[in-house]
Amino acid sequence: MRVIYSLVLLLLTPFVLLRLWRRGSKVAAYRQRWSERFAYIAAIKGRPVWVHAVSVGEAMAAVPLIKHLLDNHSDTPVLVTTTTPTGSEQIKNLFAGQVLHVYMPYDMNGVIKRFLKRVQPRLLVVMETELWPNLFHHCRQQQIPIIVANARMSARSARGYTRFSGLAARTLNNVAVIAAQSDADAQRLMALGARPDRVQITGSVKFDIKLPEGLLEQGRLIRDDLFGQRPVWLAASTHAGEDELLLQAFAEVKQSQPDLLLVLVPRHPERFEAVVELCQGQGYEVVRRSEGRPCLDLTAVFVGDSMGELLLFLATADLCFMGGSLVPTGGHNLLEPAAVGVPVVFGPHMFNFAAISQQFLEQGAASQVENSVELARVVAALFKNAGRRNEMGLRAKQLLAENRGAQARLEALIDKQLSSSSD
Repeated sequence: MRVIYSLVLLLLTPFVLLRLWRRGSKVAAYRQRWSERFAYIAAIKGRPVWVHAVSVGEAMAAVPLIKHLLDNHSDTPVLVTTTTPTGSEQIKNLFAGQVLHVYMPYDMNGVIKRFLKRVQPRLLVVMETELWPNLFHHCRQQQIPIIVANARMSARSARGYTRFSGLAARTLNNVAVIAAQSDADAQRLMALGARPDRVQITGSVKFDIKLPEGLLEQGRLIRDDLFGQRPVWLAASTHAGEDELLLQAFAEVKQSQPDLLLVLVPRHPERFEAVVELCQGQGYEVVRRSEGRPCLDLTAVFVGDSMGELLLFLATADLCFMGGSLVPTGGHNLLEPAAVGVPVVFGPHMFNFAAISQQFLEQGAASQVENSVELARVVAALFKNAGRRNEMGLRAKQLLAENRGAQARLEALIDKQLSSSSD
């Protein structure tokens, strides 16, 4: 099965490169550093710990782990790979000069062999659940232990892997430790073939989020300088096809809350311009973050066309809608608004965060809606009821506090693996 997988991947490579080139028309970084994706990199000395974080979300989840490795294993270099330019930029901004960084190599036999020869990692830590048959096979062949950290497996993803159950099982059997976020994730991974003795339930490291020092004060200053005294509704990490639905809901809410300001933050930077044009096309006065000017009374939408400032925008908000949930993307992390104490509303598609979103709903820490009509109704009601908003925010912060500890458990697993590999 792995032979067929490798052949299909080889045949698809020209189309993958074409897609990168096309995406590069909007984000130039997609047309750069292609050699890294084929493992044409300089040899790395010192047998690093290799941490893979596919994009921005995984990179942010990996930050405490990377800091732990730098502080507690200073004699071992840290290599971080990402797949997307936005993930790459995040790692460079946070750890410039402290870690090594290249793009993740394509999962082709020759490419993976070349990469492992030039890197020779002591340990591979894969954030979330990225299963690469050739990479995992060759790591096992070269006795490089693999930890899948903060592992999640939605029911939807599990159904997809089931179609290739034999390949999935063999890939999972190459893993030394799977640190699952929840019992449901663990059960699905074991159903796909992971060995029960290698699966541990550590919880989600995203519960261990730490706010940057001074964030809340900085948020208040930004709000005073840019938004004034207007109520602020943040739409965070929105996706294509979702902004239109949000603007429909926004139009409805403005009928009862005419001074409402929508802070709209698209998930991907290549969509910034299209979102601005969409808002303007519907007659809304728009201010962009990149303009650095305050919103006037006529300004209806503030577009966050910057990277790495979502937490800052959360600190300015009265209410948050979490994107990727009105469209079948699977939602995004609810724990950032929880950490700030901002009440959150999300749509029906939260399968990437099924366990966490269910916890929020059970604790009355969030509201779920089915469509844009219901979104408008719920948001309008919450803006009329400050007490309810405050209660949701407090319950979310309490839920966050009660579930901390996954980071320490994950660090202990990694420390143990590094200790045994040095014996």
